[in-house]
Amino acid sequence: MIIIALGSNMSGPWGTPRETVIRAMKALDTFPLKLVAASPLAVTEPFGRKNQPQFVNAAAVIACHLSPDALMRKLHMIERDAGRQRRVRWGPRTLDLDLIDYHGLTRRKRSLSIRPLVLPHPGISERLFVLEPIRDVAPAWRHPLTKETAAFTICKLRRLSGT
Repeated sequence: MIIIALGSNMSGPWGTPRETVIRAMKALDTFPLKLVAASPLAVTEPFGRKNQPQFVNAAAVIACHLSPDALMRKLHMIERDAGRQRRVRWGPRTLDLDLIDYHGLTRRKRSLSIRPLVLPHPGISERLFVLEPIRDVAPAWRHPLTKETAAFTICKLRRLSGT
């Protein structure tokens, strides 16, 4: 299973954040990618930098024959088409596409490249805005390292935070 997390909190060439995420879902269903399932859209609080607009988030399950690195390049092309500019870490963005899981593959930072692809995406176990859409779109999915379902991890995070 290949899982992509989507997020937007700035209007851009594709419209409002909601319109951008919807259009990005359509882009994930354009050859060589095939959209298998999509979660509902959710409005969430920003992560990292709090003084910015709320995000529209979702998750998608896709199929493709691209390698993880080629898929990441394709996701970056979609982000650029949507007006994404990488300026500030965790800052506002027109579109963010994260490769969360690629068929359970685990890959740690081992190269000297500037941004080596790490799988599964680091930090997902602490991010409700990623876990909740994954739970909705792929309830049987298990984190490749912890083997926990998204629903279990959500419950654990809520218990730890007291919410």
